[in-house]
Parts: sequence; C-alpha cells; structure tokens
Amino acid sequence: MYTDFPNDFVARVSIDDFLGGEKLLNALNTDSPVSIRRNPLKYSADLSIKSEVKWCKDAFYLKERPSFIKDPLFHAGTYYPQEAGSMFLDLIVNQLPISEDPRVLDLCASPGGKSTLLASWMKGKGLLVSNEVIHARSKVLKENMTKWGVSNSIVTSNDPADFDRLPNYFDLIVVDAPCSGEGMFRKDKEARKEWSSENVQLCAARQKRIVMDVWDALQPGGYLIYSTCTFNSDENEDNVRWIISETNAELVEVSSLYFKKGRGGVGYYALPSEVDTEGFYIAVLRKNGETKQRKINLKKKVDLIQFPVEKLKDFYFSTENTVIQWREFLFSIPKVFLEDIYFIYSNLHTIKLGTEIGEVTHKGWNPKEGLALNPTLQNSTIPRIDLNLEQALSYLHGDTFTIDGKQGYYLITYQNEPLGWIKHLGNRFNNLYPKEWRIKMRLDR
Repeated sequence: MYTDFPNDFVARVSIDDFLGGEKLLNALNTDSPVSIRRNPLKYSADLSIKSEVKWCKDAFYLKERPSFIKDPLFHAGTYYPQEAGSMFLDLIVNQLPISEDPRVLDLCASPGGKSTLLASWMKGKGLLVSNEVIHARSKVLKENMTKWGVSNSIVTSNDPADFDRLPNYFDLIVVDAPCSGEGMFRKDKEARKEWSSENVQLCAARQKRIVMDVWDALQPGGYLIYSTCTFNSDENEDNVRWIISETNAELVEVSSLYFKKGRGGVGYYALPSEVDTEGFYIAVLRKNGETKQRKINLKKKVDLIQFPVEKLKDFYFSTENTVIQWREFLFSIPKVFLEDIYFIYSNLHTIKLGTEIGEVTHKGWNPKEGLALNPTLQNSTIPRIDLNLEQALSYLHGDTFTIDGKQGYYLITYQNEPLGWIKHLGNRFNNLYPKEWRIKMRLDR
C-alpha cells in the first residue's frame, strides 16, 4: 500500500504512536489542499474560495488548483500560494511581544512565502531582511518580494555565518531550516525518492550549524523561530533541545487550538492526518540576557548616494522614503532606516534595497518594475492602460501588440492592478516587463 514511500520511513512512522502510524501514512496518500494568502495592500483576486485558513489572516483554501501562471493577478502580487501549515507563523508572531519597529531576519527565505507573510504582519514598520544563500534561488526571492510591494524590505544572499557581522542586531530571526522533507511526501513525489535515514542525520547536523552560525546576530531578549517540513525528532525536538543546551535559550509556549504539541511539549506540529495541511514543525526560542544597544559599524565605504527626488516627481511620490542611487539603479528606502540599510549593505551581499524604482540613463531615468508593483510609492498622475485578460497575458509573455496611446511611459494594469511598464512610441510600444519574469509557456495551450 505504501510502496511509493521509503521502507525505512514507513517502518519508523508505523510504530510511532505520536505521529499516528498508519493514519499519517494514509493521509500522505491523499490529494494536497491548495491554499493562498492575499496581499492586504492590493486588490482581492476573484478566486474559488473553499474556506478560511483559521490560523492566518487573509489566508484561504481554494476549491481547486487554478493555473496561477495564467492569472495576471498572481503576477501582480495580489496573492501568494503558500502551504497552510507554514502559515502558523502568522499566529505565532502575533503572540510575541516584539517592538513596533523590529529588525527581522528570514534566514532561509526563498522562494518568499514566510517573508511575504512577515512583511504583511509588519505593516510597513520595522525592517525585514530576507536572505537566501543559493544565488539562483535568491533571484526568485527578490522577484517575489518585489511583487509583494513593500518598501521596508532588503534581500541578501549570504551564508548564515556572515551574519556574525551584525551582532545583537535582530529582534526576530526565522530559520525555516533545509530538511529531509518528509512533510512534503504527499505534494512532492520527488521528495520521497530523495529521502534516506542518512540524509536525516546530515540535515540535523546542518540545521544545528545554521542556527549556531546566526545566533550571535539575535538581540538578547529576542526570538528565534525554528521550523522544518519534516516529522522526525532528530531534526525537530532533539535539535531544539540541543540548541537550548548550547545557548541557554528559553523555550516559549504559544497558544494554538489547531496544532499538536511536539514530543515532550517541545514545539508544535501540523500533521496532515489531523489538519488540512502538509507536514510542518515549529518551535519558538527566546535568547536570554540583557538587551544591548545596537552597534552600527560600516565595514567598507558605502557607494550609495542620495538622489534628488524632484527629478522623479511625475512617477514617484513618498514623504516617508528617500531615494538612493547605487551604480545606475535607484532605490526607495525608509528614511528612518537609512543608517541601518547602509550598515547591512556594507556588511552583506545585498541584491535588493527597499524598492528598486528606476534606472539612471544618459537621457534621464527609466522607471523599473518595483515602482509599478509598490502601491505606496506611485504618483497618482501616472498614465495607465488597463488590459483585458488576453492582452495582459500577452504582455506578461513579453509580446507586443497594437494599443492606443501617445508617446511616453505607461503603467500597464489588469483589473486596475499594476503589472509593469511599457514605453509607447506612437505606432508601437516597447514591452519593459523583465525578461527573467516573463511567462515561458505557450499561451495557446
């Protein structure tokens, strides 16, 4: 009955009363639920809603899985498809006594599910650093954070050990650690093929290293949220106990009506045999000690200069942000965190600072995708062209077609939600949608 699962996994789960034995194995053989979170800053897409995800604001189960790629509102960042179990993070952060303007690190952030969730929870306050060590995956993270449309966002691509350059800096660190992926066995058949008992041990050791590498960057009194998408105690409860023994951290309990307490009361599980999720584990630790004043030291000369915003007035407007120039690129960042952003930029490999709004040219400047997708920064007088579904998909595919308009830049929208830019030439237009973001599949299929 369970021939698709690794034999060692079946043997272990079958005798594990905590996991429910065959009840869990049977659940892993059913169809996966489809869930999304809506972006509170943007238009509510017309999706086929089945029910709410009770532990996360603005989150819903869908009746069926749509073709997200063929929905322009998905590309516009109006919602994010995310596994419902991992949305337990929203319930947790809303229970923790964290400052109103926190410095938050999502350490293993790609593709961006937890970072977009954290961004919505922060409501434009504080500073969110989303990190992904693998460079190719960090590009996907940058794309998704750009589409979510928030200004207080930085994307970095660094090894966890690099964060020792920011001692006692973060109020909250989220470590969604790379794991053996047992919780994904229902949704991802490839995860079943890659699993082995040896890999579980390798993952457990790597998870310890990741947490210890980043621990010094956590402010005393701050919180570290540790999570995996797996079921075994080696990567979950045993690792949390080991971290506590090494750091003298405090295990934090949170209130949950929906998730099962872990073995020995350490952490919490989403089990697909008990709730409508994939498998997920999460635990909260508090770093002991007296809160320390942050020391912001620039390790290198910062090649960032402030750019005169009056040159951008036809497109850009913000009283809370300032514009900085890095090489030919223009970024809008919160004024209150200017020093922090310089500090992070001088110590880490940074690929996104706030919102990338433009690119300086020898003739002036061109607007960039970040400005189109951030609803808080756009000048209300920007000329717009609203497309129908067929036109919008063609635009996202990178095509050009006949469209009325005078010469100049236009903000392209679908159902009044911005998608990106074109430069109209009078008789035709240049499609400025980023090449790496374009729909690759044929639209007639």
